[in-house]
Amino acid sequence: MSSQDLTTDTEMTVFRDMTRRLLEQEVQPHYEQWEKDGIMPRALWNTLGQAGLLAVDVPEAFGGCGVPFPYSMMILEEMGRMGFAALACNVMVHSDIVTPYLTHIGNEAQKAEWLPRLVSGEAVGAIAMTEPGAGSDLQGMRTTARADGDDFILNGSKTFITNGQHADLVIVAAKTDPNAGARGVSLFLVDTKLPGFSRGRNLDKIGMHSGDTSELFFEDLRVPASAILGELNRGFSYLMQELPRERLSIGQIAVACARGALDWTIAYVEERQAFGQPLSQLQNTRFRLAEMYSDFRASQALVKECIDLYSRDALDAPTGSLAKLNASEMQGRVIDGCLQLFGGYGYMTEYPIARAYVDARVQRIYGGTSEIMKEMVARGLLGR
Repeated sequence: MSSQDLTTDTEMTVFRDMTRRLLEQEVQPHYEQWEKDGIMPRALWNTLGQAGLLAVDVPEAFGGCGVPFPYSMMILEEMGRMGFAALACNVMVHSDIVTPYLTHIGNEAQKAEWLPRLVSGEAVGAIAMTEPGAGSDLQGMRTTARADGDDFILNGSKTFITNGQHADLVIVAAKTDPNAGARGVSLFLVDTKLPGFSRGRNLDKIGMHSGDTSELFFEDLRVPASAILGELNRGFSYLMQELPRERLSIGQIAVACARGALDWTIAYVEERQAFGQPLSQLQNTRFRLAEMYSDFRASQALVKECIDLYSRDALDAPTGSLAKLNASEMQGRVIDGCLQLFGGYGYMTEYPIARAYVDARVQRIYGGTSEIMKEMVARGLLGR
């Protein structure tokens, strides 16, 4: 069964309806306040977990629903479409980045310890790769993990870490062989209750205000060798292995946010009067909507294709990068065009389109910038 079949069958429809009701009841009434607060409440993770909306494709043996991958993408779709981009981003990191690392790379003991807690919302997950002086260039990483008997001692700092304020589990990339470049990177499962771990401030961003983003610090933080995720010095290959899902997830959020913006704009131009008639009757409005809808549908089709590929374990890194590049760039164009049709009201923060505009900007940066995505696509085309 393809992902398109799954998104129209009865079970998916029921799951989608349940997701919408939960978001309408538990998120929509409070989201504006969370945006003002600059963070969502920690209890929201428990609410989402109890409703079965976290890490839904985790096997039932570890507490998950065990449903196919498209269900996880549907949850992001509903969050993005309703204008909850920050929530979608934070849930994506938890459910579609951290959890798959454990599912695919973790040993049985690590899965048993963490997966049920990630599914229930008892634990919030984050991944720490980016450093103040090293983003996509992992060879510039300075965080180290030095062997000390049967343990490793972590020292260093990370920044721009989504879920950093609430995280209970952080997957930390660190140099275990400083002389081996990217081949000397390992991944560690770090419990944030351990001595030597500390959080910096909740970073003040131009958008995604309710989604916490933090600096993290590791000072002589001691972890046992059993905290290594996968094999020693194979962290870079694991990162490359898991990036297609991350980038596809960002593409899904981009498409969903663009869909939501179009919905709001269509409703607005049908009500708003100009020159004695609704804006929707003006040729410029009609042409712009047609152009933006065409742009949206093309990206949506690519993302759906990639969801189907991932479901069949056939999504490669260049194609996942293509989905992110295409969809995030489309999101920027479409939401900018939608805001223009709102006129001056689009610049007012009381209108969701204004928030969607600033939220969209980071989509072309995190998970790999558009420039990095172009390089990945080119490598796929040229073989190097």
